[in-house]
Amino acid sequence: MSTSPRPSSLDPAIAARLKRSPDGLVPAIAQQYDTGEVLMLGWMDDEALHRTLTTGRCTYWSRSRGEYWVKGDTSGHFQHVKSVALDCDADTVLVKVDQVGAACHTGARTCFDADVLPLADDAVQA
Repeated sequence: MSTSPRPSSLDPAIAARLKRSPDGLVPAIAQQYDTGEVLMLGWMDDEALHRTLTTGRCTYWSRSRGEYWVKGDTSGHFQHVKSVALDCDADTVLVKVDQVGAACHTGARTCFDADVLPLADDAVQA
């Protein structure tokens, strides 16, 4: 288990449970709390998770910019946190949010509606 390279105020009991990637991150899935719509995937380290849990706004770690970002601070498309859960392996975070505006950086409501891949005919279940 890797530890986050950045200092954090995350509850040590939660931090001890997390299974992070070698760069100290866990994937964080944002889901609309009332419809179940999957909105986006971002990355969190311990501090981003701490900030998300304590502010009620989703905070992510930008792998490309090497900095924290709060969803909505520049776009106005906020994610108000309703609940946060770990999956059974504690290697993924599910954040149920009330999404204001688009979740995707392209301006789309969700990051998962523009490129739906075709299934083989025999793979489709009735």
